[in-house]
Amino acid sequence: MMSLEQLAGLLESHRQAASALVREYSIGGQSFAFNSAPAIMGVINLSPDSWYRESVCLSAERAIERGRVLHAQGAHILDIGAESTLAQAARLDEAAQSSKLLPVVKALAAEGLLVSVETYQAQVARACLEAGAKVINLTGTQEASEIFRLAAAHEAAVILCFVQGPNVREVGEFDMSGDVVGRMRDYFSALADLARQNGVERILLDPGLGFYYRNLQDSAVRVRHQMMTFLQTFRLRDLGFPVCHALPHAFEYFGEDVRCAEPFFAVLAALGKTDLFRTHEVSRVRAVLETLRVL
Repeated sequence: MMSLEQLAGLLESHRQAASALVREYSIGGQSFAFNSAPAIMGVINLSPDSWYRESVCLSAERAIERGRVLHAQGAHILDIGAESTLAQAARLDEAAQSSKLLPVVKALAAEGLLVSVETYQAQVARACLEAGAKVINLTGTQEASEIFRLAAAHEAAVILCFVQGPNVREVGEFDMSGDVVGRMRDYFSALADLARQNGVERILLDPGLGFYYRNLQDSAVRVRHQMMTFLQTFRLRDLGFPVCHALPHAFEYFGEDVRCAEPFFAVLAALGKTDLFRTHEVSRVRAVLETLRVL
C-alpha cells in the first residue's frame, strides 16, 4: 500500500532533481510550457491487433475522424502507430506501415494538427516527416542516428523511449535489478547526446513502461514497477528534457472499468512531474489534470 511516508522519503532522497526545470519547445508552431502546464498526447492505433479497442481505426477515414475528436477533447499531439507492440501482433514491413500511416498523417497535418508517428524504422520516419509529421516517437535504436538526422532536417521533435532491446518488438526480460531509474538516466543521457550530435534540438524522454517484456506479464510485478517509475519520473528532469509517459491499463485490476485505469495512473504520473501524458482516454485524463491544478 502506497503511503505518504514513502512519498516523503522519495522526495527527500532526490530533492534537487525535483526542483529541476526542463527545456520548453515550440513544435510544429505550437508552444509547450512544460514547466507550468503538462500536455496531452492522444493515441490513434491503425493496427487491428491493438487491444485498446476504442483507439483502433481500421480505415484512414476513421483515423482522421478520431484525430479530430481527440484534438477537440484536448489532445495537443496525435500519436499514430501502424504496428501493435503486443507479442502476438503481426509484424509489418516499412512499406506496409507507410501505406497505412501516410493518408492519416497527411490529412491531419493539412488541418494544422500536430502529428507524431510511432516507429523505429528510418524509412517510415522519412515518409511521415515528408507528409507533415512533426514528432517521431522512437521505439528502438537500430536506426537511431539516421532517424535523428531526418528529424533535424524537418525541425521535428523526437521522443526517446527506454527499450531494453533493439526495439519494442524484440525484447526479452526487463532487468529490474538495482536502481532502474538510475539506469534509465544513463541511457537517456547517452541517447540524447547522440540525438543532439545529429542536430535534434527538441527531445523528450519516455521511460517505456511497456507490457511487452516477458517477465512483466505478471500483473502485480508490472503494475508495481509502473507505479514506482511514475513516482520517480522527476529524477530524470535534471537531464533537462521533458518526460513523456504512456499511461497503462492494468486490466487485471480494473476489469470492465478498464477505461478508468489511465486516469488513475495519470495522478501518479503527475505527482512524478510528467510533462506529456500519452493516453487513449484524452477527455478523462484532461479532467484529472485540470482537477489536480485546482490545488
